[in-house]
Amino acid sequence: MDGVSETHAGWTFLTSHARVLAAIAEDHRTRIRDIAVRCRLTERAVQKIISDLEQDGYLSHTREGRTNAYRIQPGTILRHPAEAGMTVEALLSTLAQHDAQREHSATAPTGERDSELAE
Repeated sequence: MDGVSETHAGWTFLTSHARVLAAIAEDHRTRIRDIAVRCRLTERAVQKIISDLEQDGYLSHTREGRTNAYRIQPGTILRHPAEAGMTVEALLSTLAQHDAQREHSATAPTGERDSELAE
């Protein structure tokens, strides 16, 4: 799936909450099932995370027919004191830049990729 290994053991840098929020930012009408696959979580875990994010004001949703349309509150400040003042928008922007760079590196000729890694 998108170049990410299927198995993982141990801790990671990004929380499941951040991964779910990033998946929703990419597609505001994405299904819980699709978020679960992308984030390698159960659908139940994704439902709980979405509930957490809504309860704390990071996210809201409206029902559109049989699907949900999510709305991220971009100005909401991240919870941890170490990120004091950092907004959800800043976090998602950073993640989007990383994804764009990763996609560019994956399609770049090998010599170009090597010089980018050396920078």
